[in-house]
Amino acid sequence: MNYCALASGSNGNCYYIAKGNDAILIDIGINTKHVLLRMASVGIDPASIKAIFITHEHGDHIRGLSVFAKRYQVPVYITAGSYKGSRLHMPEHLIHIIEPNAKTSIGGLTIYGVPKYHDAKEPCSFIVSDGSINIGIVTDIGKVCDNVKRVIQHSDVLLLESNYDEDMLENGRYSYYLKNRIRGGLGHISNKQALAAFLENKTNRLKHLILGHLSGQNNRVELVQELFEPHCADILLSVATRYQETDLFQVDIPTKKIDVLFRKTSVVYQQTSVIIHES
Repeated sequence: MNYCALASGSNGNCYYIAKGNDAILIDIGINTKHVLLRMASVGIDPASIKAIFITHEHGDHIRGLSVFAKRYQVPVYITAGSYKGSRLHMPEHLIHIIEPNAKTSIGGLTIYGVPKYHDAKEPCSFIVSDGSINIGIVTDIGKVCDNVKRVIQHSDVLLLESNYDEDMLENGRYSYYLKNRIRGGLGHISNKQALAAFLENKTNRLKHLILGHLSGQNNRVELVQELFEPHCADILLSVATRYQETDLFQVDIPTKKIDVLFRKTSVVYQQTSVIIHES
């Protein structure tokens, strides 16, 4: 399976997962121009996208949806609440309403909805599987509920939210209301909460941890890297940012070797690939 983060942050999110000729996007929260530029940077053909799955209706997850889906005639899978909340008016033939816990097949991929806590109408995260490898995308989680724990426990590749540094948020310029929205159980999780979730729920099958959805005002790549790196001796650690796409990675069975298929054109943070054999 191939995968990358095309964008990850409070200003826009878009994640690519593929198995052979079956490719999907999870969210498309940056405009189509930048989606296409970032795809080109890592060798992704936009015409290869077979479906788009939307986690919820906030702008940083749907900003580029309408233009991209219409241009390439890509079906969109979204909950009824999220679609209503989005206020988008998409062609009916492109919209597929799903339950938050739906199981959907796109070619050789199975996409499982994962209900979660977030201040949106009917949000869900997703875990994508080819029957052997599971890739979990878990962001915009107000708290680490049992559903999120199960995703961590069953993922070979995990993109996990690490949204804010608690001290930066507390001492930052955000209003008291906004600070409480972020940390109040329906917003986002902090670096420390993400680390605790990772340490308490990771299993030997996890080979690649990607930290994402970092706040632009209340976090820094260096803080996330320094916090997690001591705990990732046996797995590949990456940090996805808002500034550019990650490398395009590939994970294989049976060794679950992580390879880089395409490297991004410039580097913000990068760690060399590793091979972890099954225990």
